[in-house]
Amino acid sequence: MHHRRVPRLSAVAAGLTACAVLGLVGCDSGSDDSGSAASSGPSVIAPGEPGEANRTLSAEEASRQRAEDDSPNSADVTYARMMIEHHAQALEMTELVPDRAESPKIVKLAEHIAAAQQPEIKAMKGWLKSHDKAERDEGHGHDHATMPGMATQAQLKQLRAADGKAFDQLFLTLMITHHQGAITMSSEVKGQGNNIAMEEMADDVVAQQTSEIGRMRDLM
Repeated sequence: MHHRRVPRLSAVAAGLTACAVLGLVGCDSGSDDSGSAASSGPSVIAPGEPGEANRTLSAEEASRQRAEDDSPNSADVTYARMMIEHHAQALEMTELVPDRAESPKIVKLAEHIAAAQQPEIKAMKGWLKSHDKAERDEGHGHDHATMPGMATQAQLKQLRAADGKAFDQLFLTLMITHHQGAITMSSEVKGQGNNIAMEEMADDVVAQQTSEIGRMRDLM
């Protein structure tokens, strides 16, 4: 009888060893507790396909679904297109600085702004291309006046005609307003968009331009 009991004891020992390795997960009633704990978060109602009933997702499932489906929506695409134009005007303004500014600090600031916004324009153009979106919505072009912070053509004309201290003050005034507009647009897309990459770009714009606004205010 003894030789038949050894395999049975070995099987039990092997089972206990496996449980020890797995941290007892799935080896006793604790597995049921862990399962209920994982689904104990607030549930989310997910609309079903046409003709199908709604489904209830756990908080974890809903979060995973959002992370997997970050396809751009119209807000993401519109933001990218508008920011390309918005940044382009900022570069147009900074190009005037070397020949007109009096303060060396304004010259360095303009170089800093251009160095930040040129790569952002390139990144947004690349993002649009990667999603098969044109850089411009030909059927619905953006009116510069509707973009927050954009300088009017009259203001740009005035800036081109200014020189020395007058130029410095006007440049700072217009660029602060311009930056505030970009921050407004970036904050809006964070609430309305769906694409993670675009949200990260909007975060970068907010951080960069908030810092630059502080520098510009110190120079006024």
